[in-house]
Amino acid sequence: MQTLHAEVIAISPLTEFVHKVVLKPVESVTFEAGQYLQVVLGEKDKRAFSIASRPSQSDQLELHIGASAADSYAMQTLDHLRAAHQDNSKVTIETGLGISQLRLQCERPIILLAGGTGFSYVKSMADHLSEIGCDRPVLFYWGVREESALYAHQEMQAWADSRENFEFIPVVENPTDSWTGHTGYVHKAVMSDIASLAPYDIYMAGRFDMIGIVRDDFLAHGAIRENMYADAFAFIK
Repeated sequence: MQTLHAEVIAISPLTEFVHKVVLKPVESVTFEAGQYLQVVLGEKDKRAFSIASRPSQSDQLELHIGASAADSYAMQTLDHLRAAHQDNSKVTIETGLGISQLRLQCERPIILLAGGTGFSYVKSMADHLSEIGCDRPVLFYWGVREESALYAHQEMQAWADSRENFEFIPVVENPTDSWTGHTGYVHKAVMSDIASLAPYDIYMAGRFDMIGIVRDDFLAHGAIRENMYADAFAFIK
């Protein structure tokens, strides 16, 4: 883990409730794809967010923060970052955290699964896999409630188009009549598409209550527990 100061370069909206934050650390950062950082608000107040950047972007860190009035955890962090940006002051961060980073020492195909802003966790992995020229099959499932929440749809479709072994599958829970893609819960789409999850390494991020359900359903669908990765596992039964 590294503890360091960072400048808040930019804060911009991705949707009505999701904001992209770009931080510039005072020194190069070392982390693995799929790890997270903590924004330090106080000695005993540290807020965790996945790093959306790929590891080669050591001079800038990208976060996707979903914040609304009902989510004080994220909103207070966003306010802290906005104040630093406005005052041209620096924030304290801790980087290189988490144990569910991308594993490259195997040949199994990969499923990347994200619910909502859990997208940032798997985006780092997807971009890194593209950068290193990974030839393993990679299926990227991103589930959202409304189609408007697919703020990186075009970017990830371009990612999928970049290599024959990459596939991007967006899933909308409450689709409009014009939506022609997968619908319903994102993990149900995975199970509908794939007969058995036994051959796969599976990386997932989303709300803790969602991840618990996905884990149990995937295990019943053949997934091997040792090949499933989510930092949420440390906090759920």
